[in-house]
Amino acid sequence: MSVELDFNEERYLKLLTKLIGETKYLQDNPPKFVPEEDRAIKHLLDLLRPYTKENGGLLKVDHVTYVEGRGNLMIEYDNGHEKGTMAFIGSHLDVVPANPETWKRDPFKLTIEGDKLYGRGTTDCLGHVAIVTELFIQLAEKKPKLKRKIVAVFIAAEESMIIPDVGIDKLMKDGKLDHLKDGPVYWVDSADVQPCLATASATMWKLKCHGRLFHSGLPHKGVNSVELAMDAVTYIQKRFYQDYPPHPSEKDYLFATPSTMKPTQIKTAEGSVNQIPPWAEVQGDIRLTPFYNIIECRKKVEGYVADLNKDINVLVSGDRGPCSKYDISIPEGDFKGKLEVVWEAEPFKGIACQLDSIGHLALREATQSVIGECKPYSITGSLPLVGEMQEAGFDIQVCGYGESSVYHGDNEYCSLSNMKNALKIFTHILNKFNQ
Repeated sequence: MSVELDFNEERYLKLLTKLIGETKYLQDNPPKFVPEEDRAIKHLLDLLRPYTKENGGLLKVDHVTYVEGRGNLMIEYDNGHEKGTMAFIGSHLDVVPANPETWKRDPFKLTIEGDKLYGRGTTDCLGHVAIVTELFIQLAEKKPKLKRKIVAVFIAAEESMIIPDVGIDKLMKDGKLDHLKDGPVYWVDSADVQPCLATASATMWKLKCHGRLFHSGLPHKGVNSVELAMDAVTYIQKRFYQDYPPHPSEKDYLFATPSTMKPTQIKTAEGSVNQIPPWAEVQGDIRLTPFYNIIECRKKVEGYVADLNKDINVLVSGDRGPCSKYDISIPEGDFKGKLEVVWEAEPFKGIACQLDSIGHLALREATQSVIGECKPYSITGSLPLVGEMQEAGFDIQVCGYGESSVYHGDNEYCSLSNMKNALKIFTHILNKFNQ
């Protein structure tokens, strides 16, 4: 039996309008912004309610909450399946923060301009939440007989896992996803329509650099923490790239960039310009292609820092002038700069999708059929728990239909035509597995 689904544009836009209208309260960057994902789930439940089993329909809907106001939503379509599952998960209900002052449009309101749908979360990831919801409503309306149980999981707390046990991590711990090992799992949270073959492991780091406060007119009596930070980061990056050069498998998976370690933020102790600051902190991230181990990488970086603390003056090159030293002996006493690396939250593990699995082959075939070409890619962006899920036996495949050019950026938008194509691709996959 062939499944035929039709995109209901009016219903899709109506739902997306409501979801984007909640994004002011879905921003995720604790402690400043703690999202209330249930505000989005309310709209989903209102739309799905007529199709639930409680109301004579075919959808089983489960609102799973571990932290008040921060739920996850699981949907199942089962019309007498024979064996196996197919899942669409990973689409999340939280969004990254948006600054209205830097947007040309209101980020917390859906703005429709031709084919472009503007608003925070349209690409990442509420546009996907809305299209997967449309998929299940279409199934509930047309009631096709499918050989597999079809499942969707909308998750909380994807943009930040600083607060643990809220979203996909807790669902995994509780075994609520275990039954999805019996079929392909499509993680719907990437972009640009084409299949994503691999993502990177990621870990956030903070380097605390301790110096000695002193008058900048007497630099020989101070240890400049800012200079220490700059030199230490340079040293650590050099050793990182020696240990983690481009991996041969990156070419097979079409990675645009190799592994990277980079600073992204810096701050110092408050004081005047004519003071040498006593401490500085540099923060950044490591993006590691999935052919390297992120836990081992952390240990390597800790080793770099330990080596520097044993001989901090190895950083002194003379390029910063004769008074720039990190280990000084003066009448007031001996002072030595010190470094400390701190890891921010648990790392994300990258994934290299199984390219010979039936789930992957079905995705490629569907993309080729609908779009007219299949040009998969890999990216050093990161997704939560996909690596752990693959290790646990899930056939994870990554896809997405937003726009990578505006991911986490100002004036975020998605394309209505791409979302229509998403439904066509999902339908093609359903038919492939229904043969």
